[in-house]
Amino acid sequence: MDMYQRTVGDTIGFSGIGLHTGLPVSVRILPSGEGTGISFVRRDIPGSPVIKAKYKNVVSTSFATTLGVDGVTVSTVEHLLAALYGMGVDNALIEVDGPEVPIMDGSAVPFVEMIEKVGLSRLDSPRRYIVIRRPLKVSENEKYIYLMPPGDADGEDLLSIDYTIDFAHSYLNRQSFTFSLSPGAFKREIVGARTFGFLKDVEMLKKNGLALGGSLKNAVVIGDDDILNEEGLRYTDEFVRHKVLDLIGDLALLGMPLIGRIKAYRSGHALNQSLVTKVLKTPRRWKMLEFVEAESATVPVLSEELVTA
Repeated sequence: MDMYQRTVGDTIGFSGIGLHTGLPVSVRILPSGEGTGISFVRRDIPGSPVIKAKYKNVVSTSFATTLGVDGVTVSTVEHLLAALYGMGVDNALIEVDGPEVPIMDGSAVPFVEMIEKVGLSRLDSPRRYIVIRRPLKVSENEKYIYLMPPGDADGEDLLSIDYTIDFAHSYLNRQSFTFSLSPGAFKREIVGARTFGFLKDVEMLKKNGLALGGSLKNAVVIGDDDILNEEGLRYTDEFVRHKVLDLIGDLALLGMPLIGRIKAYRSGHALNQSLVTKVLKTPRRWKMLEFVEAESATVPVLSEELVTA
């Protein structure tokens, strides 16, 4: 368990196209000071408006998570936010010169590799965690997410996720995956899982101005009874692993790492954000854990202090 906040060790720069807009965009991730959190800056707009990665700034969850303030938005943030969360980055300033984070190869691998290349820089302020003390649930029809207290808050696996998907499709139906989050496990088991979609939906999406940048280079495309990507799947259960990646990216909007157990069934961005909102609006169900300097050591303390979300 990291006791101190961290930021990226140096500036990261990359470019690509947006999955839904199809527009080219360049990005720079800059180190940021303690307590600043994750923020996006639209450098292509006069005044360079800032959009903090907070749940209150979520303006859309349709096929991606979109953040916005005063009509200025940045979309498809979930894979980059998952990479930052999974690798332990608490604070960073993300400059973009377009409306959407590049999709890259459809996974979080490129982001994680760039973070590893520059490393992390430890900051002086203690890291804060949300520790779930009482269960809570969000649901929509048959879809649900349960969030429960951790089995062992003193262990290394602070967040465990048990996720199941179930599609009415001949090739892809039910897949389940259980995962305990740590930087090592995140890199081994989650980051390579790519976004996916059904061939039958592509025409509909494009007619609605979505998936304009989608291709077999940045998504797994599922036909009637097989996938169209020549290289095949990276994991036999790549689809459910990608849903876990999306969930981790959406959990980043809590603003602090989460300690607890999640059981999810057919969840998506909308329900993920319902969970984040419910957590932050029901503080009686959790406490904040932070580390404070004692005379001889740094010790963890559970605080009653509420977080301004």
